[in-house]
Amino acid sequence: MGTIRFHSGTIILEDRLLGQAHVDIVAGRIAAIGANSAGAPEHRIDLEGGYLAPGFVDLHIHGGDGSDFMDATETAFRTICKSHARHGTTSLLPTTTVASHEQHMAFLTMCQRMKHTETGGARVLGAHFYGPYFAYEARGAHPAAGIRPPIPAEYEQYLAFADSIVTATVAPELPGAEGFVRACRAKGVRCTTGHSHATFEQMEAAVGWGVQHIDHIFCAMSDRARLRQTQTYPMRGGVMEATLYFDELTTEIIADGKHLQRELLLLAYKIKGPERLALVSDCSRALDMPDGPYLIGPLEGGEPMLKADGVGLLPSGEALASSVVGMDHCVRTFHSLTGVPLEVVVRMASLTPARIAGWDRELGSIAIGKRADLLVLDKSLQVRQVYRDGERIWSA
Repeated sequence: MGTIRFHSGTIILEDRLLGQAHVDIVAGRIAAIGANSAGAPEHRIDLEGGYLAPGFVDLHIHGGDGSDFMDATETAFRTICKSHARHGTTSLLPTTTVASHEQHMAFLTMCQRMKHTETGGARVLGAHFYGPYFAYEARGAHPAAGIRPPIPAEYEQYLAFADSIVTATVAPELPGAEGFVRACRAKGVRCTTGHSHATFEQMEAAVGWGVQHIDHIFCAMSDRARLRQTQTYPMRGGVMEATLYFDELTTEIIADGKHLQRELLLLAYKIKGPERLALVSDCSRALDMPDGPYLIGPLEGGEPMLKADGVGLLPSGEALASSVVGMDHCVRTFHSLTGVPLEVVVRMASLTPARIAGWDRELGSIAIGKRADLLVLDKSLQVRQVYRDGERIWSA
C-alpha cells in the first residue's frame, strides 16, 4: 500500500493539538506531519473535523467480551484484543489474576505465543504478571485460595518466560519479595507493587531493590488510616504515601468514574504529573457484556463478580471488583472530570504507559518514524476507526 494521508482534522501530538493538519503513513510508519498541503497520496482518510490520536497502550487489563486472559486459550486472547481495539487500545499487557501455578504457566505459555501472533486487534507486548504474590488482606476481588509468597522454586519457572513478561507485581512485605524483585530485574522484567499493606519503610526498601511502579493508586493498598488500625503511635505511612512521595515511582489510575472521585484523580495528577501517571482500564471479562454475574480470573477457580451500574462489584455489592470499560471511556472521563487538556490526557493513555512498558521509541505518540498506531476520534472523542501499523483493524 502506498502513502495514506489523514487530513481535515486536529492531530493530537504529545504536547499540543495541531489543527487542520495532515499525517502521512508509509509502510506502516508515520512519515510526515504538517499543515494540509497539496499532494497526491494514494489513500486519503477524512477526519471530518475530528481528531487523530495515537493508539492507547493499556498496562493493566484482564479481559473483555466474556473472556479473561487467564482462560489461557488463543480464542480468549484474540477475543480480548479485538474487544479492546474497539475502544482504542492498540497495544496491551495481558494481566494475570491470582490462580494456581499450573494456570499461570498455561497463561505464560499462551502469552509468549500470542506476542508473536497476529491477534486481529491490539498487539500483545508481553505479560503483566500480577497475581499471585499479594498480601492476603489486600487481595480485593482476587481469589483467596491461590495467594502465596514468592519462592524461587516457583518463580524461576515463571521467569523462564522473561522474554514475554514486561512487568511483575509483588507485595513487598511478603517473605521472599526482595529475592523475587532482584530475580526479575536480573532478567529485565520491570517490577511493580500492588495489593499490598506495606509500610512506608517497606516501600522505601522495595524501591531500593528495584520496584519502579505502583498498581492502581488508591486501590487495594495501605495508607496511614489503614495502618493505624494495627498500631498505636507514631502513625506511619503506607503504599499510598510512598507512591506520592517517591519521584522514582510511576503509577496508574483507573479513571472509569466509579473507582475514584474527581478529587483523587486531581491529587494523583498534581503530585505525579502526566509523565509518571498512566491511565489503565483494569477491565474484566464483562466489557461490552450485559449486566449480570461473571468470573474474575480463570473459568476454573475464578472469583465471582457482578456487573452492575457500569462497574464490577463483589456479589455482595459492598466493594468494587473491577472496571468494565475500555480506555476510550477512561480518557473521556478523566478529561471531563478534571479539565486537564486533551493532549495531556491522551498522553497519559498512550506515551506514558508506552514509556513505563519500555516501548516509547516505537509506540505512544504521533511522531515521525514511529509505528502508525492511530485512532480516528469524532468531536465527542468516540472511537470511529482504529489503525495498527497503518492497517485498519476496526471501524464503527
